[in-house]
Amino acid sequence: MTTAGKSASMAEIKTDADPLRLMDVDHVRFHVGNAKQSAFFYAHNFGFTVAKYADLTTGSRDAASYLLTQGNIRLLLTTGLHRDHPAQEEVALHGDGVKDIAFAVRDAAAAYEQALKNGGESAYEPIELPGESGDGMVVMAGIRLYGRCVHSFVSRSGVYQLEKMQAGGPFLPQFKDVKTFTLNDYNRKHPCGLRFVDHCVGNVELGGMNRWVSWYEDVLGFKLFKHFDDQDISTEYSALMSKVMDSGFGVIKMPINEPAAGKRKSQIQEYLDWHADTPGVQHIAFRTDDELESVAELRRRGVDFLRIPETYYETVWERVSKMGWEVKEDHEKIHRLGILVDADEEGYLLQLFTKPLQDRPTLFFEIICRRGSQSFGKGNFKALFQSLEQEQARRGNL
Repeated sequence: MTTAGKSASMAEIKTDADPLRLMDVDHVRFHVGNAKQSAFFYAHNFGFTVAKYADLTTGSRDAASYLLTQGNIRLLLTTGLHRDHPAQEEVALHGDGVKDIAFAVRDAAAAYEQALKNGGESAYEPIELPGESGDGMVVMAGIRLYGRCVHSFVSRSGVYQLEKMQAGGPFLPQFKDVKTFTLNDYNRKHPCGLRFVDHCVGNVELGGMNRWVSWYEDVLGFKLFKHFDDQDISTEYSALMSKVMDSGFGVIKMPINEPAAGKRKSQIQEYLDWHADTPGVQHIAFRTDDELESVAELRRRGVDFLRIPETYYETVWERVSKMGWEVKEDHEKIHRLGILVDADEEGYLLQLFTKPLQDRPTLFFEIICRRGSQSFGKGNFKALFQSLEQEQARRGNL
């Protein structure tokens, strides 16, 4: 059994009776400066459907939120409507970014209590959100993650059941369906093919990685899936270290990065410098079944991706072939689209990373397609770092 397979099996020892048995990524909440404008950005550039909203017109007096969907991905964009709202404080400190990676569980209150017993710290106590007509309920509770981030537990009943919500049913009380939004029709006809959240990467301070690895093991019952040190992820100038935590049952993986010593500033340290010296989510990886079609459509929409050195394609095909795999996709098109390719014992993958999604060099997205490989592109790290260093130099942060 491979290391990855062994770790995944260990992570799946949990049964349905375990309150911390995760069923899905319920949603990922962003705190943003202007939710309405952000919704348009993600709909236009990444093909998300603006599905539901809650604002002053629906009875939400403290915040405006938009639920964006694509495949089984749900992004919740929230802006505070007064200066004391927590979202406004987050935006002032960090700019737009991820606040909450929320997990679907059987019983949110029970999951919360178990996480506290395991050493977790409360972010907020269980909240019951009954439906307006008594036809169901959503229960939410949260624990603190690295920095100012949160993991919420979400359980659903009645019309809010997880399966119904996944199929486009009600999300939360006070949220209404978006009736008319021109881009929704356009995106249905021109899909980007993003299916679900593959992994979310957190950046923590030097020396913080192992502490948060232990936290995921002790508090949530995750297992170590992969480990990359500064020999794996480095160039002549900068390096980082990373450990990948696995939830089990194919729900999500949570890599944790910390900076490593180098001649110049690493991408992790740049992130921390522009994130108020606070750990947080560096990027979200979205899975697609067709990397070439997804990247081509995203590029057509104007998404800015990192530029990969031309020399990368002089050796990549031989490197993947030596691992025993033949890349079936069109090699010339992969080159033209600037897509990265890597392989391990289980197969190969294709991936590409956007540039930062806002002016601060913090949050970005990854588009990934797995053809058997369950790794994270170890063979691409050097080329990726060289590209990142070029961008850091342009920003004056290297």
